[in-house]
Amino acid sequence: MIEALNNILPQTQCGQCSFKGCRPYAEAIIEGEADINQCPPGGDLGIAKIAKLLSVQPKPLNTQFGEHKPKSVALIDEEVCIGCVKCIAACPVDAILGAAKFMHTVIVSECTGCELCIAPCPVDCITMQILDDSLSAPSNLHAKQRYDARQQRKDKEAVDKTERLRKQKERLASTQNQ
Repeated sequence: MIEALNNILPQTQCGQCSFKGCRPYAEAIIEGEADINQCPPGGDLGIAKIAKLLSVQPKPLNTQFGEHKPKSVALIDEEVCIGCVKCIAACPVDAILGAAKFMHTVIVSECTGCELCIAPCPVDCITMQILDDSLSAPSNLHAKQRYDARQQRKDKEAVDKTERLRKQKERLASTQNQ
């Protein structure tokens, strides 16, 4: 049931619902810790789909969590970008390319429109553009796959870092014992 509910959610991973992504929100709904109307990106259509799946009555979007907006994507003014990489770290689907001290760019076809890259940008070079015929958002399934892949990469990086620190401590202890 959680997976079916997660598949209905828009996979923006924006956190507007007060959870750290679509799956945690789906889990909270199933566990009775969240209501069905906390997802602004899903809007009324998303709420109706959730209600149908759960066999409950739909209700209006709880605006405490935000307003429903048209689908949009982030765009970076590359002339203003300073290459700080803060937007890259914030993007839940790895839709931003760049390197430290070099300008960044958004892979528009991968951007979910979560807006999480805007706040950390120190030079305000990121804006949101409403999708039109020339731009298209990734499907929910594709966005979910990108999010899951990023999470797996981040988990592996954390394990690798822990292992490196452990080995470093062992080498230091070995050096001190000699």
